Amino acid sequence: MTDRQHFLTSRDNPTPAAAFDVSWRGLFLAAGIAAFLFVGLLIAALIIDFITPPPVHGGTATLEFIAANKGPYIAEQLLWILPGILPVVVFVALYVALGPLSRSWALLATIVGALPWALLLAVPVSSRGSLSLIYLSDRYMGAAPGERSVFATAAEAIIAENNTPAIAGLLSPLGILLISLVMLKGVFPRVLAWLGILTGAFGLLSEALRFVAPEFYWVYGILLWAWFITVGVSLIRLPSKTPEQAGNGTVREGTS
Repeated sequence: MTDRQHFLTSRDNPTPAAAFDVSWRGLFLAAGIAAFLFVGLLIAALIIDFITPPPVHGGTATLEFIAANKGPYIAEQLLWILPGILPVVVFVALYVALGPLSRSWALLATIVGALPWALLLAVPVSSRGSLSLIYLSDRYMGAAPGERSVFATAAEAIIAENNTPAIAGLLSPLGILLISLVMLKGVFPRVLAWLGILTGAFGLLSEALRFVAPEFYWVYGILLWAWFITVGVSLIRLPSKTPEQAGNGTVREGTS
């Protein structure tokens, strides 16, 4: 079978058909584990949120809540924010796996999909709070009653920004949608590609309507977790080949 025939077969095969240099095995394994950890840590944050739900409105109420529940609040915010590095690892691994099929689209999807998660580390806010509010809470509780309004007003500003839909929120589902379209060409199971297309499309809708129809966002969250878990399993199961076999080639590079 020629390289071109193998590539065409891989595109139509709904199961993983491409084998990669064994040197990528560590990246695929790390990305698979990162996908599992990402979902697990977010579920842990959701459990804390369910037990001690923080206010999402009101500066005074929020600062007083943090003062009374500082440990759970810090833990929840860290669990929402720090895992943001893990999807970056997943998208990089997807680029390595899918780049030979369509290098330009795979790269574009990786940048678009990974960027909003990386920004979480630079701007310590989540849809359920902010690490900056912990500092304000300490200052609020230590201030005289007549001076507390200053910190409550500052907290209101952070809460307002936190509850405002951001363009960055649309990037992640867009990246998932784009990378899933590349998946239709092969390498990964076709069902994963269609799951990603559904997740990305529904994610764009739910992010746009996040504060109008919040029930959509819950469905998107479940789809997002299912997509990451399925991606993690698929990355770990990607076949490897030895350097000697690598010279034969099993995936042709795309020109797009």
